Amino acid sequence: MTASNTLEPRVATLEDAMRELAFQSARTQEELACLSREMRDFKEEMREFKDEMREFKDETRREHRELNKKWGEMANRLGTIVEDLVVPSLPRIIQEILAEDVIDLSVRRRRRLPTGRSKEFDAIAVTPTTVCLNSTKSRLRSADVDLMVKEIEELREFFPDYRDRPVVGILATLAAGDSVLRYATKLGFLVLAVGDELMEVQNPAGFWPKRW
Repeated sequence: MTASNTLEPRVATLEDAMRELAFQSARTQEELACLSREMRDFKEEMREFKDEMREFKDETRREHRELNKKWGEMANRLGTIVEDLVVPSLPRIIQEILAEDVIDLSVRRRRRLPTGRSKEFDAIAVTPTTVCLNSTKSRLRSADVDLMVKEIEELREFFPDYRDRPVVGILATLAAGDSVLRYATKLGFLVLAVGDELMEVQNPAGFWPKRW
């Protein structure tokens, strides 16, 4: 048997192996391409799903906020915004900001001095270390921020027991404008307005209210 006759079967076997390898390689490439297309389609579907969920959450949040605002407007017309919106939110907000529980909460607290002079305070929340004085306005103005300083002074005048305790001023409203919010924040007052959970803090993140 000649050398050429001996090599022919080996060459044929090698050619078959190369063809099989090429076939398997092409098949693998096709499967990878198919898998890549499926992954792209899956990612696109997930992206669309996330967008839809985000839009749904945003819409739900907007509807919730709008509902609370309408409820606030109705409560304001009925003269019960303090009782219906502000007071239910005060313990939660005070706990979030001051990390203290409210141990006493009074609404529309009225006091009369021996001179006959009297005054009503919208809401007073007392914690173990602090007195939180709330003043609620349907529309908050800069003048209301200035008046809050006077109300804190009057609080100590009408409630002598609070004279030696730090006071945190809380201004609540249906919606706070940017300029009045900046002014109230500058003076150290907490500002609340209608949000997703009835009333929510409007001051910038990290804000720490002043102790008067």
